[in-house]
Formats: sequence, C-alpha cells, structure tokens
Amino acid sequence: MTIDELTFDAAGLIPAVVQQYDTREVLMMAWMDAEAVRRTAATGRGTFWSRSRQKYWVKGETSGHRQHVKQILVDCDADALLLLVDQEGPACHTGTRSCFEHGEFEVKA
Repeated sequence: MTIDELTFDAAGLIPAVVQQYDTREVLMMAWMDAEAVRRTAATGRGTFWSRSRQKYWVKGETSGHRQHVKQILVDCDADALLLLVDQEGPACHTGTRSCFEHGEFEVKA
C-alpha cells in the first residue's frame, strides 16, 4: 500500500488508532495527514497532525514518552490506520497509560 492509496477526509486527514504491539492495548487515537504518515514510516516515531495547533507533533518529543512504531496497518476501506507501537511510559497527555481510561458510556442492550 502507498500513501496515495489512502483515503483522507475533506481536511486531508485520516484517523490513526495507536495500539501497544504485544498486548494489543488501545492507547490513543490521533489524526495524520499524508506528511505525518510519511514521517512516521521514515522515522519509526509516531508523528501526528494537531488540529487545534495546526502543526505536527511527535509523540514523546516533549514528555519523553516515545512511541516506537513497529507496524502501520490499513483498514479495508483505506480510510483508517492502526499503528502498532512499543510505548514508553504513558500514552495519554493526562499521564495515564491509555487515553481510554477516563470514563465510559452506559450500554443498554
């Protein structure tokens, strides 16, 4: 698969779910554009596009909680990515291991 085969949204972004490669723990979700995908593939470091700051950021650049990307998987529609990483320390900016530890919706079946 090439970057040209990915399906980016109207803003030029694609969602990227980040998962610990060995435990499959879901750590975070972030946005990438084509350049962030290129940078991640070239450096092996999770690089994302900040919609609020309108700039690139490398996970762990300031916190030291780096992501070493092992594999980038593409979903069946090529409109979402799954980054398998080896996470150093917390993945969430709040200091928790995962961004998905902060609450849940009640599911009524």
